[in-house]
Amino acid sequence: MADEAGKAEHPSRRRKPRPTPVIERNVRALVEHAAEQEKMRSTGERIAVAISRFAGSMKFVYFHLVFFGLWVIGDVGWIPGIPRYDTSFNVLGTVASIEAIFVATFVLIAQNRMSEQAALRNQLDLQVGLLTENEVTHVLRIVAAISDKMGLNAALDPEILDLLREIAPQDMLDKIEAETEIVETSRLESPD
Repeated sequence: MADEAGKAEHPSRRRKPRPTPVIERNVRALVEHAAEQEKMRSTGERIAVAISRFAGSMKFVYFHLVFFGLWVIGDVGWIPGIPRYDTSFNVLGTVASIEAIFVATFVLIAQNRMSEQAALRNQLDLQVGLLTENEVTHVLRIVAAISDKMGLNAALDPEILDLLREIAPQDMLDKIEAETEIVETSRLESPD
């Protein structure tokens, strides 16, 4: 783009396209849904997520480097005035083991929550996909009818005729399960 003097317009002055109202509506709905889900979390779930986030951060690593480093340095007698207190490091091992049990539990709680959210998103994706397939089939029928009225042979294409058929979701699920079973069976029977 150029201004009146023929100079190129600076990229920061160019207008960025605004999202369409449909995109804005969908984003707003997703944000509102996420806020509702956050409100529905129990205190225990919020604590588990917070601990999991902390356990998955570099702050967690730094804290443990300092904590265990000071424990070891203090216990081997390198800090003047501090007597040795855990010469076999049994207490340190016990503390670390108990912490690992709790951190693993909190991480599993957070992962379960994430799995539930992923399952809901998958259901939504499936519903949107089914709706889209239905809409596209209807549009294709209209285009085929227009093509037929105009005397074009495009509507007679076997691939188009195949796409015009209604697809029942249960038939698709049955087909996927049957194909999966065949693949699994052949994989188990192969001598790899």
